Amino acid sequence: MASSSSRRASARTSQRTSSRPARRTGRAAGHMVFTERNYILLGIALVLIIVGYSIMRIENEVDGFLSLYIAPLLILGGYLEAIYAILWRAPEVENTA
Repeated sequence: MASSSSRRASARTSQRTSSRPARRTGRAAGHMVFTERNYILLGIALVLIIVGYSIMRIENEVDGFLSLYIAPLLILGGYLEAIYAILWRAPEVENTA
């Protein structure tokens, strides 16, 4: 004979699973997280970072205008662009039917 506490626990479990609607994320199984736009933005970020470091190396001066002002801005812009590219997500289309 089953105890009353185990019957209550099984009743709560069955209530939880039956009363709760299925959670839908809006994305089909096997759907890629990144879209083509994400990869393009990541490519732009990579180019900005490489150009920034290249400018810094080419000028090779501590007090040079390019290595002191332009290159750090390009590198910072590249890293910010990479963060944006990773976090960007396409707007989801709602089904009206």
